[in-house]
Amino acid sequence: MASEKVETIVAGNYMEMERAGGVGEAGGDGGDHQAGGTASASASRRGGGGKALSSLFWHGGSVYDAWFSCASNQVAQVLLTLPYSFSQLGMASGIAFQLFYGLMGSWTAYLISVLYVEYRTRKEREKVDFRNHVIQWFEVLDGLLGKHWRNMGLFFNCTFLLFGSVIQLIACASNIYYINDKYDKRTWTYIFGACCATTVFIPSFHNYRIWSFLGLLMTTYTAWYLTIAAIAHGQVEGVTHSGPSKMVLYFTGATNILYTFGGHAVTVEIMHAMWKPQKFKLIYLVATLYVLTLTLPSASAVYWAFGDALLDHSNAFSLLPRSGFRDAAVVLMLVHQFITFGFACTPLYFMWEKLVGVHEARSVALRAAARLPVVLPIWFLAIIFPFFGPINSTVGSLLVSFTVYIIPALAHMATFAPAAARENAVERPPRGLGGWAGMYTANCFVVAWVLVVGFGFGGWASTVNFVRQVDTFGLFTKCYQCPPKH
Repeated sequence: MASEKVETIVAGNYMEMERAGGVGEAGGDGGDHQAGGTASASASRRGGGGKALSSLFWHGGSVYDAWFSCASNQVAQVLLTLPYSFSQLGMASGIAFQLFYGLMGSWTAYLISVLYVEYRTRKEREKVDFRNHVIQWFEVLDGLLGKHWRNMGLFFNCTFLLFGSVIQLIACASNIYYINDKYDKRTWTYIFGACCATTVFIPSFHNYRIWSFLGLLMTTYTAWYLTIAAIAHGQVEGVTHSGPSKMVLYFTGATNILYTFGGHAVTVEIMHAMWKPQKFKLIYLVATLYVLTLTLPSASAVYWAFGDALLDHSNAFSLLPRSGFRDAAVVLMLVHQFITFGFACTPLYFMWEKLVGVHEARSVALRAAARLPVVLPIWFLAIIFPFFGPINSTVGSLLVSFTVYIIPALAHMATFAPAAARENAVERPPRGLGGWAGMYTANCFVVAWVLVVGFGFGGWASTVNFVRQVDTFGLFTKCYQCPPKH
């Protein structure tokens, strides 16, 4: 018994089981025991060497793992569409919106983390055991505010994650085409759909340690390749920078950036994979600051070099000359999009497992087989709507605006509206914000801004732009924005 202990975390009555060595075998991640527990037990039987390797590459639940997961998941393929957004917004607005939405996204991720800790604390005071269960956002809403909030959260979260996965497949096909145009983009979508379906074998976010680390290295390389390659290329002859020129384009670009910093639809699952979830607080903000060091230089440099040509090239790779460095960036982004597909799909896998009753099964093979039906509609939608770039803005305005901005802000206000809830809150308002009144003021601003600018103007602009793509290229188009072959 000396090797194990039950530790009380000072965050209300937040309870967490933790091994003395620091790796929580039964703690933090409900999926560690359930999703990775079998592998962990077998590693223990094989001895110290196997266990060390398993802990190094597989069982991640630290603050650093959560940071890598947030940063890696946030930037993904949108890195390639931000220069396109700059051509719609202009340089000044592009930079301003990145800074503004980065801050706003960090705020609502913080709200989600507060609500998660509040929900889990209340449940653990009732002696609820989450070691065989992964908590999700809709369950937090259900436990704190009731079934109507649960249903609303479930609808927006499921739909957003579904189309977020679709976007990764579209991005895979769009990228690989620039180093191998033997097949059209639709054929590549078929191929990568099959490849991405293998994510059904990754049990939980607890098991993304090495993938999230590598994913961030890949996007870091790609961002600095775009920056350096654009500066080395120089401005194209007769370059123009006319943005912003039309309201439709302006708000389409703005909602793409809203989408960029709205990648925290999986915040609850990432927190639940931590050994000490209450330490999440500022992780998303720090991840966002790092992501800004990638997105601002790359988008600015590519827009400076190519200007209005980007309006017809939503993938930044399409304008840069082919080279070994560009091919390396394409390959790395392909691998990263596979990882991000898993990030977006894993919460959907959990929801489906709970629906069909296999979520607490110990067999990885059984759960993987049960997950396969989730991939099929994603695959199909990627073939119907292969509009790389415009689909980001549409998803951002119609789904991200509610999923990760409006609903968390409203839910936080509703949860702590009763005086008793504020008095007994596990997480108090940040110092310097002005107490609960400051929290409510910030939340009201987020709701009003995103509802009017993000969902209202952004929804109108992105929908108009999306319909234009359908009218121009048609559904099931074989090769969206492909250059003519000589």
